[in-house]
Formats: sequence, structure tokens, C-alpha cells
Amino acid sequence: MIKQLKAFTVRLIAGANVATVLVMLLVGYSDRLNPADHPLLSTLGMTLPVFLLINLAFLFFWLVFKWRMVWISVLGLVLAYVPISIYMPLNSSQDIPEGALKIVSYNVCSYGGNYKYEQGFEKVRDYLAEEKPDIACIQEDIDTWRRYVFIHYEKTFAYNDTMVIANNPQSYNALGIHSKYPIIHRERIAYPSKANGSVAWWLKVGDDTLIVVNNHFESCHLNEDDRRQYRQILKGTMPRDSMREESKLLLVKLAEANAKRSGQIRAVRQYALDHSQYPVIVCGDFNDSPISYSRHAMAEVLTDCYATTGKGIGLSYNQKAFSFRIDHFFCNDKLQPYRCEIDGKMDASDHNPLICWVKIAPKH
Repeated sequence: MIKQLKAFTVRLIAGANVATVLVMLLVGYSDRLNPADHPLLSTLGMTLPVFLLINLAFLFFWLVFKWRMVWISVLGLVLAYVPISIYMPLNSSQDIPEGALKIVSYNVCSYGGNYKYEQGFEKVRDYLAEEKPDIACIQEDIDTWRRYVFIHYEKTFAYNDTMVIANNPQSYNALGIHSKYPIIHRERIAYPSKANGSVAWWLKVGDDTLIVVNNHFESCHLNEDDRRQYRQILKGTMPRDSMREESKLLLVKLAEANAKRSGQIRAVRQYALDHSQYPVIVCGDFNDSPISYSRHAMAEVLTDCYATTGKGIGLSYNQKAFSFRIDHFFCNDKLQPYRCEIDGKMDASDHNPLICWVKIAPKH
């Protein structure tokens, strides 16, 4: 009787492990779904680490109690290798070659100081002066319309420009570029949005024309009350009925933002394809996780520099309970990326800076 009960328990746990693996695969490859067609399913990618941890828990359980069943968890990890390696790449360290350009992409949260620093702009300015990037792509660069800010940036960068992408009662937003190389042209990439946008700057780098597309894609529009309720859901402190209702509302908001973002992503992707004769960089605040249609659609035509050269999860959004890598960096085949990384030490914004080195390929 005891032997039969043990066998039944093993089968039950094995079934739960198989179900977890299947859901993990569904979640891991959900980035293929266009949010415009499958808005709710497009939100699944955020849950990959949850199912990955559950599967690892099964793996340790089998190792301790029934090692012959460990193949279920191992097979799941093998089948989910692609999304896992995107979410948490483990590339080896790289030497930066001579002539590589250092690029910083940074959402500065309107220079608000992340509620930690009264002089938010000065903190960012000093950081960039210390890091000495060749090009800095700034999102929410809304303070640079004041002339004295340009004067400060000009001490580090010879060429500075900001374009306002939203100026209405609901939002004021801008994208900026600060460069050691001359700006020869700029243009906004057209797509509908009330608060977000993408701007392409053409830079003269030696004998080459480098196109840098700085982006601030559709946010999820979660207000402080939404964030508070989300934290309660994670902690399990919200009543069950309220949790069900609030979860639905949060999913709807996320799904709506995903659907809007998909069209924006396609517009920028097409721009990169239309100008593929030039070296092209696409970077910025995507407001979307590594397992998302946004990242996957861009990676179909460009190189995801963090996935191919980075190391670790790389949490670029640093607010508690909302920690994800939502800032991304891509380049086309005219560029070779090196050592893409998130600088977690810089805390003057709700985002951490994303740093990547790229080298323009020689012309044949």
C-alpha cells in the first residue's frame, strides 16, 4: 500500500513538472505573438522567471528524492534554452578593440534624481563626464530646452541636440543625443503616440555616416495606485476577490500598451531596413521585457547587442517589484557590438544606464 502511494505521488509530481515545463515553453516563446492580434497572450513573457524557478525547484527535488526523474526538468531547460539565453545571457568577457565607439543609452527620468538627489541633472551630467562615452542617447531629456543645460553638456560633448516628441496637457517628453561627432541630419520616425516617439540622428563618424535611432516606446501607463496594488498581489496581501479583479485590470493595461507598441516597433524596424546601407543603431527605453514581441521583432532584423555580448539578467528598470530589462540596444551588420552592460551603480533615475561598445565594420 505504501509502495503504491509512493508511486502515485511520484507520478503526480512528475505530471506537475511536465505541466510546468509546457507552460514555461509557452511563456518563453510567446514573444512570437503579435500583441495587435493577441494582446493578453503577449503579456506572458514577463512570467518566464517564475516558471524557470519552479522548474529548477523540481530539478532539485528529483536530485534529492528520485534522481532518475530529473530528465523532465533537464529536458525543459534544454527546450527553453533560447528564451533563457535571451533573458539571462552568459557571454564571456570581451576586450574592447581600438576604434570602438562607446554608446550610453539612458532614460534619465526627466532629471528628477529618482527621489534621491535634489540635483538630478548635475548627477547625470557628472556621470556622463566621468564615463566619457562617444555618444549618449537620452530618453526623457526634457530639461535640455533650457540653454544652460546645453552649456554644461558642451563641456563633454561637442554636439548636442534635443527633439520634443510630446507637448500636450497629458505629457511632455523629449529625446536627446549628445555626441563627439557632428550631427548632419535628424528626423522623427512617424507613428501615432501621444507621449512617446523615435528620432533618428545621422552622425558623421570619420568617413562613415552612422544612424542612431533613439526611442521611447509606449509605456504601460501604470499609475502609483496600480503599482501599489501590483506589489500587494506579489506579496499575497490582497483579498482574493480584489486580487482577481485588479489582476484583470493590470493585464488589460499591459495588453493595450503592448498592442500600441507593436506598431511603433514595426515602424522603427522598417526604418532600419530602409537604411541598411548605413551602420544603424537602435536603442532606448522599449518599456518591454527581453521576452516580448518588441525585442523579438527588432532582433529578427538587427543584432540584440545585450543578448549576444552581455552577461546576466541586466535589470535596467530599478523600481522594486518592477525590475526588468526594458532598455535595449540593437545594431545592424555594419557594426560589431562588444560588451553590452547595465550600470547598476548609477541610481539617479528609475532606469540604469545601458552601455555598449560598437565598431564600424571596414568597407569592402
